Amino acid sequence: MSSVVLATAGYDHTIRFWEATSGCCYRTLQYTESQVNKLEITADKTRIAAAGNPQIRVFDVNSNDPNPLLTYDGHAGNVTAIGFHKDGKWMYSGGDDGTVRVWDTRSPVCQRTYESRAPVNSVVLHPNQGELVSGDQTGHIRVWDLTASACSCELVPEIGTAVRSLTVALDGTMIVAANNNGTCYVWRMMRGASMTTHFEPLHKLKAHTNIILKCLISPDCQQLATTSADKTVKLWNLDGFVLDRTLLGHTRWVWDCVFSVDAAYLVTASSDATARLWDLTSGDAIRTYSGHHKAVVCCALNDSAIEGRDADG
Repeated sequence: MSSVVLATAGYDHTIRFWEATSGCCYRTLQYTESQVNKLEITADKTRIAAAGNPQIRVFDVNSNDPNPLLTYDGHAGNVTAIGFHKDGKWMYSGGDDGTVRVWDTRSPVCQRTYESRAPVNSVVLHPNQGELVSGDQTGHIRVWDLTASACSCELVPEIGTAVRSLTVALDGTMIVAANNNGTCYVWRMMRGASMTTHFEPLHKLKAHTNIILKCLISPDCQQLATTSADKTVKLWNLDGFVLDRTLLGHTRWVWDCVFSVDAAYLVTASSDATARLWDLTSGDAIRTYSGHHKAVVCCALNDSAIEGRDADG
């Protein structure tokens, strides 16, 4: 099993796998039906999910088979968010059709559908594995309680301004929402008596002057990365929300980012048809992944040393 799985995809209908250190592309998968909007790798590094329009395809990471293991149909329009339960037993997604969906990873079956009533831009799974949080085009953030199968909380940080990206700290203490105005809203996440999550406003951060396309809290919960249509990536210290550094080098919109497991490196994906690997100590781009011939809008990285549990657990 590969020690590091790095993949990128976008508008050229391909998914590319890279040797992270050398920058060599060692495998290319064709995604003929549409562009790829999002990628997610399972914790055990065996499968990668690609969100397209309107289907989701899951591929084997360690095989050379170009065909998907499974194809998930159900969304009408672009699938804009995707992720896995930590044990890989189910998958979740969100889409332009205004729905958040939960899928069985062993068969292409939609187990649950939640109606957001507006195009969904981002869905994240709470570290408790029991709640999904979605952000949509009308600015609504909703918490979906998977046990009760209902919306347990709803808030609108800025009326009429699309929530573009959501990120939850791995320790479950904080959530950040980034919007089309370049603002990040930060809340403490509190567990109420009913065991559902409540939001306590903590900070409002004017991070960029243009659309924020992605926000992501680092695995060590020390930093927040924001990527923007202004072509920059910014790293914010979560202790005080001060700017640690700005990463410069992409020449077009920066759509996505992912931290290495030790939070020492960041991979970014851009409309300039490249992905980059940044050393966060120096702020330098130490590797450029070139090979796509259109916008790269998503990237996925799994460099964790911990092997996932058996899928049949």
